Amino acid sequence: MQAQETALKGCFILEPRVFKDDRGYFFESFNKQTFDELVGQNVHFVQDNQSFSQYGVIRGIHFQKGAHAQAKLVRVLEGEVLDVAVDLREGSPTYGQHVAVRLNAENNRQLFVPRGFGHGFSVLSETAVFAYKCDNYYQKASEGGIVYNDPTLAIDWGIPKEKIQVSEKDLNLSIFK
Repeated sequence: MQAQETALKGCFILEPRVFKDDRGYFFESFNKQTFDELVGQNVHFVQDNQSFSQYGVIRGIHFQKGAHAQAKLVRVLEGEVLDVAVDLREGSPTYGQHVAVRLNAENNRQLFVPRGFGHGFSVLSETAVFAYKCDNYYQKASEGGIVYNDPTLAIDWGIPKEKIQVSEKDLNLSIFK
Protein backbone atom coordinates (compact mmCIF):
# COMPACT_ATOMS: atom_id res chain seq x y z
CA MET A 1 0.00 0.00 0.00
CA GLN A 2 1.13 3.53 -0.74
CA ALA A 3 0.11 6.73 1.00
CA GLN A 4 0.12 10.31 -0.20
CA GLU A 5 -0.55 13.12 2.25
CA THR A 6 -3.01 15.66 0.87
CA ALA A 7 -2.64 19.43 1.19
CA LEU A 8 -4.29 19.03 4.61
CA LYS A 9 -1.78 17.74 7.15
CA GLY A 10 -2.73 14.33 8.49
CA CYS A 11 -5.25 13.59 5.73
CA PHE A 12 -3.99 10.80 3.42
CA ILE A 13 -4.96 9.13 0.16
CA LEU A 14 -4.15 5.42 0.39
CA GLU A 15 -3.72 3.20 -2.65
CA PRO A 16 -3.48 -0.56 -2.28
CA ARG A 17 -1.31 -2.82 -4.37
CA VAL A 18 -3.80 -4.73 -6.54
CA PHE A 19 -2.94 -8.16 -7.91
CA LYS A 20 -4.90 -8.88 -11.11
CA ASP A 21 -5.08 -11.88 -13.41
CA ASP A 22 -7.62 -13.52 -15.70
CA ARG A 23 -9.63 -14.70 -12.66
CA GLY A 24 -10.09 -11.25 -11.16
CA TYR A 25 -8.15 -9.35 -8.53
CA PHE A 26 -7.01 -9.37 -4.90
CA PHE A 27 -5.81 -6.61 -2.60
CA GLU A 28 -5.32 -6.04 1.08
CA SER A 29 -7.75 -3.26 1.98
CA PHE A 30 -6.55 -2.83 5.56
CA ASN A 31 -3.56 -3.88 7.62
CA LYS A 32 -3.27 -2.08 10.95
CA GLN A 33 0.52 -2.20 11.15
CA THR A 34 0.99 -0.90 7.59
CA PHE A 35 -1.75 1.71 8.01
CA ASP A 36 -0.30 3.09 11.27
CA GLU A 37 3.17 3.34 9.69
CA LEU A 38 1.82 5.14 6.62
CA VAL A 39 -0.21 7.75 8.53
CA GLY A 40 2.32 8.10 11.36
CA GLN A 41 -0.05 7.39 14.22
CA ASN A 42 -1.65 4.53 16.11
CA VAL A 43 -5.31 4.46 15.07
CA HIS A 44 -7.66 1.95 16.67
CA PHE A 45 -10.82 1.56 14.61
CA VAL A 46 -13.88 0.44 16.62
CA GLN A 47 -16.85 0.80 14.27
CA ASP A 48 -17.54 0.06 10.58
CA ASN A 49 -20.37 1.78 8.69
CA GLN A 50 -21.77 1.34 5.21
CA SER A 51 -24.23 3.34 3.12
CA PHE A 52 -25.97 2.96 -0.23
CA SER A 53 -26.91 6.07 -2.19
CA GLN A 54 -28.05 7.05 -5.66
CA TYR A 55 -26.69 9.61 -8.11
CA GLY A 56 -26.77 13.20 -6.88
CA VAL A 57 -26.92 12.39 -3.17
CA ILE A 58 -24.68 14.54 -0.99
CA ARG A 59 -24.07 13.30 2.56
CA GLY A 60 -22.39 15.70 4.93
CA ILE A 61 -20.50 17.66 5.93
CA HIS A 62 -20.55 15.77 9.24
CA PHE A 63 -18.28 15.55 12.27
CA GLN A 64 -18.29 14.51 15.92
CA LYS A 65 -17.27 17.07 18.55
CA GLY A 66 -15.06 16.92 21.62
CA ALA A 67 -14.24 13.59 23.25
CA HIS A 68 -16.34 11.83 20.61
CA ALA A 69 -14.39 13.15 17.60
CA GLN A 70 -13.80 10.48 14.98
CA ALA A 71 -11.08 9.66 12.51
CA LYS A 72 -12.39 7.81 9.45
CA LEU A 73 -10.94 5.56 6.80
CA VAL A 74 -13.34 5.63 3.86
CA ARG A 75 -13.66 3.74 0.58
CA VAL A 76 -16.13 2.86 -2.16
CA LEU A 77 -17.17 -0.75 -2.72
CA GLU A 78 -19.41 -0.06 -5.75
CA GLY A 79 -19.73 3.04 -7.90
CA GLU A 80 -17.96 6.38 -7.53
CA VAL A 81 -18.07 9.30 -5.12
CA LEU A 82 -16.37 12.63 -4.67
CA ASP A 83 -15.12 12.43 -1.10
CA VAL A 84 -14.51 15.68 0.78
CA ALA A 85 -12.57 16.39 3.97
CA VAL A 86 -12.67 19.85 5.61
CA ASP A 87 -10.03 20.94 8.14
CA LEU A 88 -11.88 22.17 11.25
CA ARG A 89 -8.83 22.27 13.54
CA GLU A 90 -8.66 25.80 14.88
CA GLY A 91 -5.10 27.07 14.67
CA SER A 92 -4.25 24.76 11.77
CA PRO A 93 -2.62 26.55 8.81
CA THR A 94 -5.25 24.89 6.58
CA TYR A 95 -8.24 25.64 8.83
CA GLY A 96 -11.37 25.99 6.68
CA GLN A 97 -9.76 24.42 3.62
CA HIS A 98 -10.90 21.20 2.00
CA VAL A 99 -9.69 18.42 -0.26
CA ALA A 100 -11.85 16.47 -2.69
CA VAL A 101 -10.82 13.03 -3.94
CA ARG A 102 -12.56 10.69 -6.38
CA LEU A 103 -12.96 7.27 -4.83
CA ASN A 104 -14.38 4.40 -6.83
CA ALA A 105 -14.54 0.65 -7.11
CA GLU A 106 -11.93 0.69 -9.89
CA ASN A 107 -9.16 2.78 -8.30
CA ASN A 108 -9.70 1.22 -4.83
CA ARG A 109 -8.39 4.42 -3.22
CA GLN A 110 -9.16 5.16 0.39
CA LEU A 111 -9.09 8.46 2.23
CA PHE A 112 -7.97 8.76 5.84
CA VAL A 113 -9.80 11.67 7.47
CA PRO A 114 -8.28 12.41 10.89
CA ARG A 115 -10.05 13.70 13.97
CA GLY A 116 -10.82 17.39 13.77
CA PHE A 117 -12.12 17.22 10.21
CA GLY A 118 -15.57 17.42 8.69
CA HIS A 119 -16.44 14.81 6.10
CA GLY A 120 -18.92 14.39 3.27
CA PHE A 121 -19.33 12.89 -0.17
CA SER A 122 -21.40 13.18 -3.34
CA VAL A 123 -22.43 10.23 -5.49
CA LEU A 124 -21.18 10.57 -9.07
CA SER A 125 -22.31 7.16 -10.38
CA GLU A 126 -25.83 5.76 -10.75
CA THR A 127 -25.48 4.24 -7.27
CA ALA A 128 -22.65 3.82 -4.77
CA VAL A 129 -21.87 1.65 -1.78
CA PHE A 130 -19.65 3.56 0.65
CA ALA A 131 -17.81 2.00 3.61
CA TYR A 132 -15.95 3.62 6.45
CA LYS A 133 -14.11 2.70 9.59
CA CYS A 134 -14.32 5.01 12.63
CA ASP A 135 -11.92 5.20 15.56
CA ASN A 136 -14.59 6.31 18.02
CA TYR A 137 -18.21 5.40 18.60
CA TYR A 138 -20.96 7.62 17.22
CA GLN A 139 -22.69 9.79 19.85
CA LYS A 140 -25.81 11.65 18.71
CA ALA A 141 -25.28 14.41 21.30
CA SER A 142 -21.82 15.13 19.83
CA GLU A 143 -22.75 15.31 16.16
CA GLY A 144 -22.21 18.48 14.20
CA GLY A 145 -22.25 19.56 10.61
CA ILE A 146 -21.82 22.25 8.00
CA VAL A 147 -24.33 22.71 5.19
CA TYR A 148 -23.07 21.29 1.89
CA ASN A 149 -23.45 24.59 -0.03
CA ASP A 150 -21.65 26.78 2.50
CA PRO A 151 -20.44 29.89 0.60
CA THR A 152 -17.16 30.17 2.52
CA LEU A 153 -16.10 26.58 1.77
CA ALA A 154 -17.38 26.81 -1.85
CA ILE A 155 -17.12 23.06 -2.47
CA ASP A 156 -17.78 21.88 -6.02
CA TRP A 157 -19.54 18.55 -5.44
CA GLY A 158 -19.51 17.66 -9.14
CA ILE A 159 -23.32 17.44 -9.34
CA PRO A 160 -25.55 19.86 -11.32
CA LYS A 161 -27.59 21.95 -8.89
CA GLU A 162 -30.92 20.57 -10.13
CA LYS A 163 -29.76 16.96 -9.55
CA ILE A 164 -28.53 17.40 -5.96
CA GLN A 165 -30.32 15.32 -3.32
CA VAL A 166 -29.77 16.26 0.33
CA SER A 167 -31.60 15.08 3.44
CA GLU A 168 -33.76 17.53 5.37
CA LYS A 169 -31.38 17.16 8.31
CA ASP A 170 -28.34 18.08 6.15
CA LEU A 171 -30.18 21.05 4.61
CA ASN A 172 -30.56 22.49 8.12
CA LEU A 173 -26.89 22.24 9.12
CA SER A 174 -24.96 25.37 10.13
CA ILE A 175 -22.72 27.47 7.95
CA PHE A 176 -18.96 27.34 8.49
CA LYS A 177 -18.54 30.82 10.00
